[in-house]
Amino acid sequence: MKLKQLPIAAVTSALVAAPTLGIASDHDELELSEAQLYFELNDTDGDLGIHGKADGDAWKRMVIESPEGARGRGRKVLRINAQSGLRRQGLTELFFESSEPTFDELDPEVFFNRFPEGIYEWEGRTLDHEEIEGEVYLSQIIPAAPVVASVGAGVPNDKNPGFEVNEDDEVEKVCWEATADGNGDVVVTWDEVMMSHYDMWDVSPQPLLEGEELRYGVPDQPDRKIPLGVSGTLQDVLYYEFVAEIDDTDYKSATIVPPDVNSWTIPGEFIEWAEPDGGVREIKFEIIVRVGTGDATDDDGEILESRPGNQSAVEDCFEIKI
Repeated sequence: MKLKQLPIAAVTSALVAAPTLGIASDHDELELSEAQLYFELNDTDGDLGIHGKADGDAWKRMVIESPEGARGRGRKVLRINAQSGLRRQGLTELFFESSEPTFDELDPEVFFNRFPEGIYEWEGRTLDHEEIEGEVYLSQIIPAAPVVASVGAGVPNDKNPGFEVNEDDEVEKVCWEATADGNGDVVVTWDEVMMSHYDMWDVSPQPLLEGEELRYGVPDQPDRKIPLGVSGTLQDVLYYEFVAEIDDTDYKSATIVPPDVNSWTIPGEFIEWAEPDGGVREIKFEIIVRVGTGDATDDDGEILESRPGNQSAVEDCFEIKI
């Protein structure tokens, strides 16, 4: 039987087309079990930073890409390539935080311009050469920091002692003067966070007097606090974190409390670990509020469910006589 010859071009086309007809090489990308990107504000010191966290199957390469810009493509803001033995072993959980220069070193407007609001993509490559990814919405709505309402018992303490300027012209926090309860404990309470930082502090500042400087975070000058981020409805508070520590030691106590709790008790046993100085013991504490990102829609029209987002912190201290 005589075979009919096909033109070379036709045979070549058939061979090229065959894999696409019968063998599909596409596969679904793996999802990171956790992908976060969020801002953190220290409302006492007046500084901002950006934090990131990812977890999932072992990977050897990871990048974070910013939202699409005017040219229709995002920029890589982070790239990690594991090398040598670590590349063969693989990475799973990753956490990072940026530097946090104060506002007199880095203007907040410049900071936020570096990290525009929108959906950021985590994209990686696993040890099995599969793609792994996660998407997260980064909001520029920053929660107002918790405001300490009272510290201790037995004496009126409804006014925050605020700040003072030392002999080096540096702003220092003045510690509360606390009185322990009958069990030797000190209870710290704070106001519920209900507004964004921008909306809480967006007031027209009074003109500065001659020789007067704009200082961030001074409670007796609330009209001078810099409104940060953008205006908008604050997403749900996920939790508060309360941290107590003793300076110059490794002694620290940290706890996460539900959003409807706005007080915490520092036990007397912890306070007694602080070395007395001039007849008083000093305890430092920090209160952090964490809010959700809110739901968002990506470029494919898929809904990204809310996840842990921005957080703001206030630092304070109290002294207790012994």
